[in-house]
Amino acid sequence: MTPTATRTGIVHLTERAPQISGAEMVASLVPPPQFTDATFESYRADPAYPSQQEAKDALMAFSGVAAPAARTGLFRRAKKGPELKPGVYLDGGFGVGKTHLLASIYHAMQVRRKYFGSFIEYTALVGALGYQNTVELFRGSDLLCIDEFELDDPGDTMVMTRLLAELVASGTRLAATSNTPPNALGEGRFAAQDFLREIHAMAVSFQTMRIDGTDYRHRALDGHAAVLTAPEYETAIADAATTGLASDDGFAALVAHLATVHPSRYIRLIDGLSLVGLRDVVPLTDQSAALRFVAFIDRVYDAQLPIRATGETLDLVFPEEMLAGGYRKKYLRAISRLVASTLD
Repeated sequence: MTPTATRTGIVHLTERAPQISGAEMVASLVPPPQFTDATFESYRADPAYPSQQEAKDALMAFSGVAAPAARTGLFRRAKKGPELKPGVYLDGGFGVGKTHLLASIYHAMQVRRKYFGSFIEYTALVGALGYQNTVELFRGSDLLCIDEFELDDPGDTMVMTRLLAELVASGTRLAATSNTPPNALGEGRFAAQDFLREIHAMAVSFQTMRIDGTDYRHRALDGHAAVLTAPEYETAIADAATTGLASDDGFAALVAHLATVHPSRYIRLIDGLSLVGLRDVVPLTDQSAALRFVAFIDRVYDAQLPIRATGETLDLVFPEEMLAGGYRKKYLRAISRLVASTLD
């Protein structure tokens, strides 16, 4: 078979109108590229934060790959440990390895039907297929991994609670992570309780684990994203277009275009790209547009695409009044990812 040639050149995301079927959405429920090979062995626990190793050991047991306890005598059984709950919830800040551990669970569990997706991907699937069809789709599955469980949308949270309750009843095991930033004014200490309160009907099914630590990328949340001059930007886009497919869009135009594309299709919006280019970045003024941009950046980050931009630094696109509101956690996560993507 002849290898598929790599597409090169420049495209405009504002000209793309991607479509994605329910079946394609389900097929995409696997760990993102940077975690394709994630394992418990490759997770490097920071000895300065014992909770990281403790979580790793507990999750290995949850996945059924922990070494069996040694017998203490002839025919003597090892002491039985605590009964494992059907769900685990990882609570912690950015860059402490929660998604790595979640992907390790996915890869370690040798089961027939398992799925890995972000909270928004599962809720988008419910929107595309309908609630009952989604239940039937996942019913009987062995494992559901949910990254970045969102607590700020009561409607979506309750839909997911109902869905997970039905799946647990059919034997599905669950693993989820939170979206708590490390500098969120003490919120990290309460995120697990917030989670259990919001999914009160399911709380008994989850064992919560706090993972402390510093961002493995060693980039402070108040650090700035890289910004280019117009000539530097032109050069970066042109260079990327010689070996791959680079996008080139005005920031305001792209943000407006995102309103015409369902978030479940953002993954297709960036299909085939090797770099995302944004001209004339300005602070956002509309919260709905800001949340759509967060969802878009999540997909860009998962695809490990570098971003090149001119105008305002991308970490300043969310004004103070937005950061002080109820979606603070989402915006701080996006800032962390924007900084990382512009410095790649």
